[in-house]
Amino acid sequence: MKLVYTLLIVLTALAGFGQTNLIKGVVTSQGEPVPFANIQIEGTTIGTSTNEHGAFVLEQEPNNKIVLIISGIGYKTLRKEIASLSTPLHIELTEDVAELEAVVVTGTMKEVTKMNSPIAIEVFAPSFFIKNPTPNIFEALSLVNGVQPQINCNVCNTGDIHINGLEGPYTMILIDGMPIVSSLATVYGLAGIPNSLVKRMEIIKGPASTLYGSEAVGGVINIITKEPGSVPKLKADLFATSVGEYNLDIAAGLKAGKSSTLLGINYFTYNQKRDINHDNFTDVTLQNRVSLFNKWSFYRPSGKNFSVAARYVHENRWGGELQWTHQHRGSNQIYGESIYTNRAEVIGNYQLQSQTPAFIDYSYNYHLQDSYYGATPYYAQQHVAFTQFRFTKNLGRHDLLAGIPLRFIHYDDNTVGTANGPGINKPDITFLPGIFVQDEIEITSSFTTLAGLRYDRHNVHGHIFTPRLSLKFSPNANHTIRLTGGNGYRVVNLFTEEHAALTGSRYVEIQNSLNPEQSWNANLNYARNIILNEGFINFDVSLFYTYFTNKIVADFLTDPDKIIYDNLDGYAISRGLTVNTDMAFANNLKVISGITWMDVFQIQGTEANKTKVPQIQAPKFSGTFTISYSAPKLTTTFDLTGRVYGPMHLPVVRNDFREAMSPWFGLLNIQVTKTFHNWEVYAGVKNFLNFIPKNPLLHPDDPFDRPGGKYFDENGNPRSDTNPNGYTFDTTYNYAQLQGAKMQVGLRWTIR
Repeated sequence: MKLVYTLLIVLTALAGFGQTNLIKGVVTSQGEPVPFANIQIEGTTIGTSTNEHGAFVLEQEPNNKIVLIISGIGYKTLRKEIASLSTPLHIELTEDVAELEAVVVTGTMKEVTKMNSPIAIEVFAPSFFIKNPTPNIFEALSLVNGVQPQINCNVCNTGDIHINGLEGPYTMILIDGMPIVSSLATVYGLAGIPNSLVKRMEIIKGPASTLYGSEAVGGVINIITKEPGSVPKLKADLFATSVGEYNLDIAAGLKAGKSSTLLGINYFTYNQKRDINHDNFTDVTLQNRVSLFNKWSFYRPSGKNFSVAARYVHENRWGGELQWTHQHRGSNQIYGESIYTNRAEVIGNYQLQSQTPAFIDYSYNYHLQDSYYGATPYYAQQHVAFTQFRFTKNLGRHDLLAGIPLRFIHYDDNTVGTANGPGINKPDITFLPGIFVQDEIEITSSFTTLAGLRYDRHNVHGHIFTPRLSLKFSPNANHTIRLTGGNGYRVVNLFTEEHAALTGSRYVEIQNSLNPEQSWNANLNYARNIILNEGFINFDVSLFYTYFTNKIVADFLTDPDKIIYDNLDGYAISRGLTVNTDMAFANNLKVISGITWMDVFQIQGTEANKTKVPQIQAPKFSGTFTISYSAPKLTTTFDLTGRVYGPMHLPVVRNDFREAMSPWFGLLNIQVTKTFHNWEVYAGVKNFLNFIPKNPLLHPDDPFDRPGGKYFDENGNPRSDTNPNGYTFDTTYNYAQLQGAKMQVGLRWTIR
């Protein structure tokens, strides 16, 4: 590819031979040419565009100082000073968010442009997430409309990702298309994914079980990692906050013959015992985390290429009473929740042949969690092995995809979840072979159908079928209507997915033998692109509807000491509307905004006696926005980002003095970024409105609920004078992180 660029530069130079006032060069991004980018001399009306190969020639008047403004849809505007006209230029642009012709793979497991995909997919480049820098993917997703990172425990800060109101276990997290983050890792694994290795993120809101299996009922988040051959030699990103958080991301690229490698290192530390609300508990968990990532790509003349990547994560986190130290780990003297996480992953694929694309995909992950929640130990190990054969074949108007996946899960812990009688342990083993086939049919140039069917054979629950049908109608390049429907299922592991059971503040009770959940989903999407003389506007609106039977629900209200699980005697519904807009203008103003309205609830009881129970921590209204303005002359960018939450139902206990609904609130951030050649300096304020939730804990002064203590008598009964409502220590009342306004400063350094 470098040879091609060199030839293009030479040709443009020859074309202008003898013309001393010509500016010549090639514009690329991540090793690929950028066609039809705009090139303009600052302060003049002189300009041109790159051709389909990214090359350009621009004539100008003699001048001692020339500054070029280079811009393109889907790329950040670049201001570049030209010192000499004798040397052809090689200009590198950085991807921006929601590019119109972005290549996506998640919806169909094949590369296709975003506009041509029959599945509605949202695409986010790294440039979107650095508008509000975070130490991990979990926090970064807070700026994505309809996606809600939710903290579920105020002491250990466990969290999951909700899509359109559905809890974390309904969302499948993929890395390079491999199901690498699921089950046990949903609790803490998301915090170990550094931003430095991300090329782009693809999000499907809606059913994707046909291609990806059980966890993809609510949606899919696919983290596409960078190609080793396209990364800079070195890129470092270091930031610190005023509350004592430090994060370092380092990514390095190296080429060796026909092979290339990417090494990524992330280190995050936070060791401040802050207590804003004076309840003697840490506001957020103290953490030390290191993540190592190494990816190799091997290119062969035959076209049979392959790649392999490995990642290791180690984390030590704790939260609890301020007097707690690691000497108190597991004791009942001072309350603390301490979690050691060790995680190893291997992912990759091998291309079997180049003419008819056929691949072997594979992944393996090992996850060890060694933790104490107060005096309650939780020790769990999980092995997940996955392999898949897939191939594609084009037959006229038919574009076929087929695959044979196989997943093996070995899970063991020290709870009743893997017990088989007193003193007898029985690890939970899942063996899940399957097969799927998908046919994309181009009926006309404007109408496409996509039909798929998946069959899985679960070693416990037997035969499982998940069909999907999608219709796409595009009368022209600027209007697209997509309709998708499908079936999904989910098998629940309570002790890994419903993490509230492990906080040490409630006990688990399983009413009956739990059956797999079943769901039917539908999603109607309309996308509109408006190309302006001075920019563009993308408009996207989706209606979604999911109907559940056998839904497994958690009852927090019947007994304040318990979480009671059972299959729902009734049905559940998630429905709503999302609207997204993406606007970019020639004056360097860019606005990305979105709103979501949803209604997520359960209907319990018989037809004669129905009860509607709303989903907790699922606000009916939420909105996100990102407003960016670039000043090329100053090489400075200003970003205002935020998320607004409407009221949401909270997990209150009986006779709770705290509000059952959260208030309206917003988490807003501001940032300024200044560029100096290979350096970027940024500074800002997070949560500058200083919003802090109230009363996150019940009875923090007696977290062990001691008999004979302040709130319970010697027999363990609530005292009528100090505890008339029978409150027990509870950590699950949460709707925002307990951390106020904080300053952040950072530095990025890149060596091309």
